[in-house]
Amino acid sequence: MTVHNPRRTVLVTGAAGFIGRHLVEHLSSRDHTVIGVDLRQAPPRPANAAAGRHIVADLRTTDIRPLLDGVSSVVHLAALPGVRPSWDRFDDYVESNVLVTRRLLEAGAQTGLRRLVIASSSSVYGNQRDGAMNEDQPPAPISPYAVTKLAAEHLALAYAARPASVLTTMALRFFTVYGPRQRPDMLISRIISAVRDGREIRVFGDGSQRRDFVFVKDAVRAVTAAIDAPGPSRVCNVGTGEQISVTGIIALISELMGRPANVRTEPHRAGDVVSTRADTARTAEALGFRASVSLREGLREHIDAVRSESMPVGA
Repeated sequence: MTVHNPRRTVLVTGAAGFIGRHLVEHLSSRDHTVIGVDLRQAPPRPANAAAGRHIVADLRTTDIRPLLDGVSSVVHLAALPGVRPSWDRFDDYVESNVLVTRRLLEAGAQTGLRRLVIASSSSVYGNQRDGAMNEDQPPAPISPYAVTKLAAEHLALAYAARPASVLTTMALRFFTVYGPRQRPDMLISRIISAVRDGREIRVFGDGSQRRDFVFVKDAVRAVTAAIDAPGPSRVCNVGTGEQISVTGIIALISELMGRPANVRTEPHRAGDVVSTRADTARTAEALGFRASVSLREGLREHIDAVRSESMPVGA
């Protein structure tokens, strides 16, 4: 049996994903013992990144209890992402996003897990057009994906509220996270790559949709704060409190890259919300967290990363 320091050992599910990779590196650099688990092998790390243990496992079928040996905190990032595919693959989304969460919670209940930080989504708010989205507002998801994220969030809070439970749950509703190593199909990565290559940028709708974009390093800081935050189980937004339209973000990326953008609009897709903006007051109070990376600064870092990835070896 492997013995870990329970005060410093964190299990990260979805560790090979976009946020997961950044989080594992960040926690490892802060002297945490990090165990990552994912369906995929751990991708190569930057030369200066601290090492961590990585387990390839399918959380839909594997026995999760041994993964929790010596672990007091879990960051549950593993999920099936994407609004549009969720209309046609709802059973897959329920299995990956809801039933896996229940399996993790059952294992945690049996092993005495004390802290769960679960990744939720701003999509649970739905089309709340006016003002910032507040955690006390009734959720109104408009896509199957959002329904599963809300269900997983509520399930985790319900397990924490059970009599005699030692678990506290911090459900973090991420707004639109961007930054280096983002999935290539996500909006910011698609725009940067298209501008770099002189290709068309496909925009669904008229481009007036507004988003609260939060840099991945800020998202990781919020997760780190949630691991050790005192107090009861709660839901917290992870965003900036600011927003910009899709048209505006394309123009800003074009300006930063010094290249024109060629936009092709397509019909609005079902499930895409019109506007997101986080009310950050609760998160500031509960986690002591506020986003600190400006959109311009974060985009520069994201653009530089995409450019460096496209450079030939030895260039």
